[in-house]
Amino acid sequence: MTLHGYWRSGTSYRTRIALNAKGLAYRQVSHDLRTGEQRTPDYLALNPQGLVPALEVGGHVLTQSSAIIEWLDERYPHPPLLPTDADDRAMVRAMAMIVACDIHPLNNVRVLNRLRDELGTGSDAMRGWTGHWIMEGFGALESMVARYGGRFCFGDRLTVADCHIVPQLYSAERFGVDLTAFPRLLETVRRVREQPCVAAAHPDRQADAA
Repeated sequence: MTLHGYWRSGTSYRTRIALNAKGLAYRQVSHDLRTGEQRTPDYLALNPQGLVPALEVGGHVLTQSSAIIEWLDERYPHPPLLPTDADDRAMVRAMAMIVACDIHPLNNVRVLNRLRDELGTGSDAMRGWTGHWIMEGFGALESMVARYGGRFCFGDRLTVADCHIVPQLYSAERFGVDLTAFPRLLETVRRVREQPCVAAAHPDRQADAA
């Protein structure tokens, strides 16, 4: 397997967690988002959307991190990243989608670049924008983790929810968002980060970290 990503990309981070949780070996190819390497002709031929991550495996190129993670869980079912109960699976997916659909897309680099370069948004307003969407999503996740969490964000084993939430918390810390309103979420993610498969996926531990 070859994972095309970037060390600080939240979507690449969540995919690394899933790959590590499954105990799968993979090679990493870095595309520096700061310099637009994800928009080169070679990479666009691989992933026409020009985003990371992309996973090359078995002659196929898989894109969109949430889809990749679910494919990994279907293709390599042990250990599972989704519960066996349908109601529980729906809740785990909902927690993941709060990040994947409602927080991350509004704060990723191409949106922030457009706010700055095309709309003239200043740095203070940019920080306010980023913090607003993180706080909104984390407010819901705080309640959901308090209700459904255990050792992990849902129950007592790593799930797709953890794969998404851990990188989003890293991003919130990087942007300096005040997280004191989310004590249960913070405590749970602290425990999750201690898991070897999660710790190994941390951005600072990647070869292209700078």
